[in-house]
Amino acid sequence: MYKSFFGLTEKPFAITPDPRYLYLSERHAEALAHLAYGVTEAGGFIQLTGEVGTGKTTVLRSLLQQLPAHCDVALILNPRVTSAEFLLCICDELHVQVPAAAAGSVKSLVDLLTHFLLDAHGRGRRVVLMVDEAQNLSPDVLEQVRLLTNLETATQKLLQIILIGQPELRAVLSKPELRQLAQRVTGRYHLEALRRPETSAYTRHRLRVAGATGELLAPGALRELHRLSGGVPRIINVIADRALLGAYTREEHRVTGELVRRAATEVYGRPVLAPWVRWTALAGSVAGVALLAFVVWRAVPVDESTKTSASPAVVAQAAPVSPPAVASLPPRPELGVLLALDASGATIDSAFSSLFRLWGASYQPGAGRGCEQATTLGLSCVWQRGSIAQLKLINRPAILSLVDTGGASRQVVLASLDGARTRLLIGASEVEVPVAELADYWFGEFIVLWRPQAGALRPLRAGMRGEDVRWLRQGLEQLGGLPASDPSQDLFDTGLESLVVDFQRSRRLAVDGVAGVQTQLVLDAALGLPGTPTLTGSRPERGA
Repeated sequence: MYKSFFGLTEKPFAITPDPRYLYLSERHAEALAHLAYGVTEAGGFIQLTGEVGTGKTTVLRSLLQQLPAHCDVALILNPRVTSAEFLLCICDELHVQVPAAAAGSVKSLVDLLTHFLLDAHGRGRRVVLMVDEAQNLSPDVLEQVRLLTNLETATQKLLQIILIGQPELRAVLSKPELRQLAQRVTGRYHLEALRRPETSAYTRHRLRVAGATGELLAPGALRELHRLSGGVPRIINVIADRALLGAYTREEHRVTGELVRRAATEVYGRPVLAPWVRWTALAGSVAGVALLAFVVWRAVPVDESTKTSASPAVVAQAAPVSPPAVASLPPRPELGVLLALDASGATIDSAFSSLFRLWGASYQPGAGRGCEQATTLGLSCVWQRGSIAQLKLINRPAILSLVDTGGASRQVVLASLDGARTRLLIGASEVEVPVAELADYWFGEFIVLWRPQAGALRPLRAGMRGEDVRWLRQGLEQLGGLPASDPSQDLFDTGLESLVVDFQRSRRLAVDGVAGVQTQLVLDAALGLPGTPTLTGSRPERGA
């Protein structure tokens, strides 16, 4: 109804789990990484839990679109079944032919699955069972799930199982009778609601996917949307959809905080007040209590006999002596406010200028994009989405995309990272910010520069040749303290693939044996080449 009015191509806040609308907050990115780990690594269970509406099913749908070609997946969406029905559902998902006589027999179905899994293993296939709404599994079915993990070869599990459910799943698996299953859970992750800046970024992301070209929600509307939804994506969608409809009916092209409160009133079926109304009422109550106490105090007579006289000298002696005033600096505004105050300095041009200085180079605004200018200097520009832990591994100064208190996107440079504190360059200013505070305004997007040691940057995999393959081999051998191989060896063979796998596992990277951009970045950082600015090592000078 309102799509054409706002210039949208589709409704941005539908509650169906469309992977195109997946917004990867730091927690959603970590959840997706946990599921991806479950697909690529053998053994045990992977458990993902989260409150209703936090985006578990959307993360699952996104994972299904990113599966490797060698994976076969059985996805169970309705686990309220018997053990035999559960096994039959798995067979149907994997296209295993089940004779009519075997359909009701647990043993026959397990035998069919075992034969299929052994055949898939022999063909190099990976079989993954994903169970959504797993908190609804009965104890009998959960025990059958545990028994399926016994299907294995001498070196590898034949079936990887991922359980996705509401927080009740954790309580179910903690029961004493299911302790054998709980002991096999090798990865657990709980998906939480969005923080306030994440709610703003999530809302803008969905609007952009739906074709919005401007800011349809005012900053006050974004604040109210987070307050009234608690950061739960599904509730955000429902309230935002009603708010857009309300703006359309009033022919207003921007949603206000008042419209969001009206929409929430419809959603919750009860009046929703502005926060200042609550605080005003509370302040009025406190003032009323204070006034009543004053009146009572004035009404009580004072016993003159309790008064004592004292000489002026004694009074003077008893009077407290005020300490001398101590000058102190005003506290630093919170990061979101600071970004909003210095909007002209927190731009992409200012950020690239600061980042280039850390590399001993000069950035020219208006002379081409930052990444294009980096290429002319022999530097490679890499955009990624990750976490603070990933930045520590890469160990390079980075441009971070932050969101200020008004929901606007700002760019700063993370110049150093020392334990729980960071040093940020915001335009011409430098500020120290705790990691915890930074996380409230950063959603994982960053740009780093690095200098590839072997020319053009490309993913390296088995069978490839080149100078970059030689660099990869020599770097891994040096890092591992291994004897140097033949300098002319430039083939990515099985030996090099093993080195890559060992390196990826030691750095907690995705273990696939392919030296992609991230693996090469982390290797370059681990080698510690001279003349390269770092995050966690010596602090480079700004004017370098």
